[in-house]
Amino acid sequence: MINTATGDGSRFGADRAAHVRSVGLSVAEIAAVLQAQLGQALLGVIVGKNARTLARWAHATVRPPQASEKLLRDTFQVLEILCLVHSADVVRAWFMGMNPDLGDASPAEALSEGRSREVMAAARSYVAAA
Repeated sequence: MINTATGDGSRFGADRAAHVRSVGLSVAEIAAVLQAQLGQALLGVIVGKNARTLARWAHATVRPPQASEKLLRDTFQVLEILCLVHSADVVRAWFMGMNPDLGDASPAEALSEGRSREVMAAARSYVAAA
């Protein structure tokens, strides 16, 4: 994999680029991207909120609580890693499907359970196999 942000093939370059974007964007921008990429229903599963709440976050009319913001940023960082080498449809399917690296839980379920680090490890493994 060649990371276009750094010009190198290292996993760390891709990780750094995803991290920089996840902290550099506003929470409203992140919520909007996640809704567009994953859909409101899937994002709702991850953060445990309804479509109305997600829309308010994306339009910056309401700021999410700190725990929800962390989960949005973590989810976005995973999304960024996956989008480097896979299409939007594949990435969305990856978030929904059973994952052997997560004990057959879906990444969306694992994120909702607070297992962000495990999900990131599973994403890195998936990207490395591409």
